Amino acid sequence: MSTTPRILTLPPPSKLAPTPLGHCGKGGRLERGSRVKCPKISSCPGQSLVSHLLTQGPELGLELVFVWNRDPGRMAGTVPQSLQLQNLDALGERHPDLVVEVAHPKIIHESGAQILRHANLLVGSPSALANQATEQQLLEASNRWDHAVFVARGALWGTEDISRLDSAGGLQSLRVTMATHPDGFRLEGPLAVAHHTGPRTVLYEGPVRGLCPFAPRNSNTMAAAALAAPSLGFDRVIGVLVADLSLTDMHVVDVEVSGPPGPTGRSFAVHTHRENPAEPGAVTGSATVTAFWRSLLRCCQLPSRPGIHLC
Repeated sequence: MSTTPRILTLPPPSKLAPTPLGHCGKGGRLERGSRVKCPKISSCPGQSLVSHLLTQGPELGLELVFVWNRDPGRMAGTVPQSLQLQNLDALGERHPDLVVEVAHPKIIHESGAQILRHANLLVGSPSALANQATEQQLLEASNRWDHAVFVARGALWGTEDISRLDSAGGLQSLRVTMATHPDGFRLEGPLAVAHHTGPRTVLYEGPVRGLCPFAPRNSNTMAAAALAAPSLGFDRVIGVLVADLSLTDMHVVDVEVSGPPGPTGRSFAVHTHRENPAEPGAVTGSATVTAFWRSLLRCCQLPSRPGIHLC
């Protein structure tokens, strides 16, 4: 029997139709000694994952075993027929080790628990976990079937530092601001009709949990921050979404962290500013796609254990 890690990815994402799935080697990890390269990939996560797993997967020790899309027609001409999965309920027949979601949080809401019955899950839409019922379902399925829920950190800079500070009890506040051109947003509900009052408009400022349902594809960095800081979580990590007409070719993410006052009354503070190049109107910046690829490779090296784990 082959020990090559098997991976499922998701196909080209549509605006609302969820897409990808993927899977990793024996025991849910890469073989020791495997040489792993992290190529830069294009700005469409589903398409790029399929392409790179097909072309570079073998030398990385990864095997693509299926691709699923809610709209099967989107796979025509880009995904080999033998890898196209028509019915997500049949994913167990492909025996994946890891299923990779890079489509839309609806996939996690609707099928996350089902996927965990068969394989580990890499969540590319962390905003799905702002829904408490979804988070609970994933945790229960993870523990029941002994599979891990990995969550890609995406564009969040300093994830480990935030987690360590939180674990040590030194995190008092965490604020994440994401700014880009209005064409880069895919908003729903009241945010979809928000009025832009000038060249730079704050569309939302408040708890991340309140933002995720209305900006499911533009709040993933904030959701990752909430998961990195469980003492604050989705209700106390603050998310700010800004429409900036000058940012035609980039996404800008500012992360502001502070601790409690020290002996002198002054507080520990860190502020990072990240400029992520992006094609005009793109939801995902180029560096974020590369970071997701690294997350995929990373989770294939981690042990499979129940629970939700950032990678």
